Amino acid sequence: MDAFAQPMDCLRSFDPEMAELACAEYQRQLSTLNLIVSENYASPYALALEGSILANKNAGGYPDSRGVGGCQVVNAIENLAMERIKQLFGCDHVNLQSMSATIANLAVLQALLQPGDTILALGTELGGHMSHGAAENLSGMTYQVVTYGFDPATEQIDLAQVEALAQAHRPKLIICGSGAYPRKTPYREFGSIAKSVGAYLLADIAHPAGLIAAGLLESPVPYADVVTTTTHKTWRGPRGCGVILCRKELAGAIDRAVSPGIQGSPKMDMIAARAVLAKEAATPAFRAYQRQTLANAQALADELSKEGFRLVSGGTDTHLILVDVRSHIASGKEADRVLSSVGLVVNKEPLPFDPLPPEMTSGIRIGTPALTTRGLKEPQFRRIARWMSQALKASHDPARLAQIRQETENLAKQYPLFAEEWLPRETRETSVRNP
Repeated sequence: MDAFAQPMDCLRSFDPEMAELACAEYQRQLSTLNLIVSENYASPYALALEGSILANKNAGGYPDSRGVGGCQVVNAIENLAMERIKQLFGCDHVNLQSMSATIANLAVLQALLQPGDTILALGTELGGHMSHGAAENLSGMTYQVVTYGFDPATEQIDLAQVEALAQAHRPKLIICGSGAYPRKTPYREFGSIAKSVGAYLLADIAHPAGLIAAGLLESPVPYADVVTTTTHKTWRGPRGCGVILCRKELAGAIDRAVSPGIQGSPKMDMIAARAVLAKEAATPAFRAYQRQTLANAQALADELSKEGFRLVSGGTDTHLILVDVRSHIASGKEADRVLSSVGLVVNKEPLPFDPLPPEMTSGIRIGTPALTTRGLKEPQFRRIARWMSQALKASHDPARLAQIRQETENLAKQYPLFAEEWLPRETRETSVRNP
């Protein structure tokens, strides 16, 4: 029996309980409308390699200095993946071995800083990632962290405050990039501020990486010393894998910080999948997907405004929207519960200057990448905005909520998890010729 040929069939015969759970999750994803910004449906090309035969190979070290034998093929795989991503983003050096973007961020801190050095970063209560200096994270335990915030009038990054804090505290590292910021990050301005105080600049692009790869948002590569990202979210790859892009003079320090500094052997199936993902990101179909992601976000934001919701900063430049739900319901936590009950999957999110505690929040964070992957367009996103409004207003009406749930499920089941239109044209034509 070839255990690699039909893994789900093997699983059903050996562990039907787990097979049933996996199928239940597939049905959940198929029958709900996913608006969670940090999720997407992975490219089938990348999924073909994630967990494949390549997962068997131990490849400790780097292509020019492995600690084990039998690495001829995986050396070529890692070199190909790095070269493709260097071309995609126009950077000097790439490290793909981090198991996640959080680990990538910690490796960058280890490479560039000494314990006790000062970091200037966006506060976690405003969307800064935990690995940017949260008190409960290793980054916050190891380094001194000074936080910047938003201008109360615009709810956008307060660059005057960033500059003043940089001059006052002379940080060794400045971090920009947030998972809850609907506007363009001003990388050029951050780069100028960092240079003025002799600090490194780290740009975390975990959320907009796909939009940047497609050339629809400005790249931080010309302005930042190091750029980190994961490969799901807008990039539409499997979860996991931290990507580090850096200037060539930092390459050695970055590589040593990842391995042996934090990790041992890399997952070669993960790296191979990212090589395919990088090739896909260079295609017209991927760029069309990213354009549709932005168009859908604009339609969703516009319709939410018409329904009476207040949007943080007044709207969005990207794939994500921060919504103040208090015009419709008491808190983001309640909104999360009600919307999930009708098949609209979201997450609660603190808003800038939020009067409610973090476990409650005044808002939700929503985005368009996952449903765009499924093939939804502007009319469907406008309908989703109306359902959101109707559900929150009917939060104590079980009959109406049940009706909305049926409507959302009917829409969801019209779409696959990955729309064929986003596959590169050559593959679509091949699938037609060879069904």
